[in-house]
Amino acid sequence: MFFTYLRRELRRRRRAALVVASGLALGIALVIVVNSVSSGMSRAQGKVLESLYGLGTDLTVTKAQERPEAGAQPQRPRFEFQGKEDGKEQSSDRLMVQGFQTLADSTVGTVAKQQGVDQAVGGLSLVDLKINGEFKRGEIQQGQDGQTRRGGPGGGTGGPGDTVTGGGAAFDVDSFTIYGTDVTAPGLGPLTTSTVSTGRPFRTTETDAKVAVVDSAYAQEKDLSVGGELTVKGVTFEIVGIATADSGQSAAQVYLPLKQAQTLSGSAGKVTTIYVKATDSTRIDAVKTAIQKNVSGTTVTTSADLAQTVSGSLDTASDLASDVGTWLSYAVLLAAVLVAGLLTSAAVGRRVREFGTLKALGWKSGRVTRQVVGEALVNGVIGGALGIAVGLAGAYAVTAASPTLTAELGAGGAGFGGGRGGTGFGGGPGGARTAVGRTVDIALTAPVSVTTVGLAVLLALGGGLVAGAFGAWRASRLRPADALRRVE
Repeated sequence: MFFTYLRRELRRRRRAALVVASGLALGIALVIVVNSVSSGMSRAQGKVLESLYGLGTDLTVTKAQERPEAGAQPQRPRFEFQGKEDGKEQSSDRLMVQGFQTLADSTVGTVAKQQGVDQAVGGLSLVDLKINGEFKRGEIQQGQDGQTRRGGPGGGTGGPGDTVTGGGAAFDVDSFTIYGTDVTAPGLGPLTTSTVSTGRPFRTTETDAKVAVVDSAYAQEKDLSVGGELTVKGVTFEIVGIATADSGQSAAQVYLPLKQAQTLSGSAGKVTTIYVKATDSTRIDAVKTAIQKNVSGTTVTTSADLAQTVSGSLDTASDLASDVGTWLSYAVLLAAVLVAGLLTSAAVGRRVREFGTLKALGWKSGRVTRQVVGEALVNGVIGGALGIAVGLAGAYAVTAASPTLTAELGAGGAGFGGGRGGTGFGGGPGGARTAVGRTVDIALTAPVSVTTVGLAVLLALGGGLVAGAFGAWRASRLRPADALRRVE
C-alpha cells in the first residue's frame, strides 16, 4: 500500500516533484564540480612541487649561504686573463657550487638514521661558466653589477654575464646548470620528474663513469644527441640519455654522476641538497622536527612550506575554488534544501482534505508522516541522480577544456635557480630560493573521486530528509476535522 500510494502521488504531482528535485540537483552539481576542481588544483600544485622537489621526496635538507656582514659586498666569481699578445684567443672555465653552502656526505647518513626516514639521498647543484674569445684593448662592460672596467692586452678581469668589447673583438660567456645525482638511488631526487625520452638513464653501477644525461631543451639548443660528447671543465662526457621534464622546467640542464660532479668542482665528499622520503606521509612533520633537532645548521623544507610560495593563476584559482566556490556551492545547496522543505510543507497544506480524509478512515498520524517523508526522500534521490549527472558532466567539461594555469615560484620558496641559459645564482634543486620569474604551466583537470560521489548521495538523502521533516511536521498537525472544514 505504501509504495502504491507513493507511486500514484509522485505521478500525480510530478511537476512539483521535478521542481524540488531540480533545486537539489543544482546544489549537488555545484558541490561536485567545486570539489572536483579543488581536487584538480591540489593535483596541479602537487605537480608543481614535484617539479621542484623530485618525485617521492617529502623533505629537503639544505644549508643556506651565509649572509655577508653589514656593509660588505657579496663575493662574485672572478676570471683572470693573462694573455700577453693583443688578439690572442683565451678561455676560462669555472665550475661552482650553486646557491647553497655544502654539507658533508656524512650528513646524508645522519639524516637517513632519523626516526621516520625511509630513504635519504644527496645531490650537488653546480653551474658551469665558460668564457671564450680574443682579448684586445678595449673595455669590459659589466653585465651584472653595472660597473665598467678597463682591460688591455696585458691582462684583465671579468665576471659572469660580462661582455668585453673594443678593438673589434669580444668574449662570449656561456653557462649551464649541472646536477650531480646519486645514480644508486634513481627513484629519488629531481631527475625523477623528467622522463628519458631518448637513450637511457644512468645505470646504478655508473657511480664514477664519464656519462651524462642532458635535458631535452638544452640538447635542442646546443644540438646535442645521444652518443655525442659534452665537455665539462676539460673533461669529456658521453651523452647516454636525453631527459624531458614532465612539467615545467627541468631541475638542471646537465646531469652527471655525483662523484664526477664532486671531483670536477673540487667539492669531494660534499653535497648541497639532501632529498628525504618519509616512511609515512603522516610523519613528515615529526621527521622535520627530528632533523632540525639532530642535524644542526640545516634548513628543512617540506611540501607544505613550498606550497606557500606558489603564486600566479594556479594560486588565484585555488583560492577562488576553496573559498568562494565552496561557500557558494554549499549556500546554493542549503537554499535548495530549504526551498524543497517549504515546497513540501506547502504541498502538504494543499492536501489537507486528502490527509484529513485518510485520518478519518483510520490512518494513524505516523502513517501519514511516513508517506510524506517517503515522497520527499524519493524527490531527494531523483535530485541526487540529476545532480550527480550534471556534476559529472561539468567536471568532464573542465577536464576536456583543460585550461592552462600558471604557477609562479616566488623568491621566498624553494626551487631551482638559474633558468635555461642563465648563470644560475638564484638557487639549486630543492633549495631555499628560486630564480625570479620561474613559472610552470599546468593543465587543470577536475577528477571526480568515489568520495565526492558518495558525498553527493548523502547530500541528496539529507536534503530529502530535511524536506520530509518540514512536510511531516505539517502533516502531524492535521486532524480529521480539518478535512471537514476544507469541504465546507
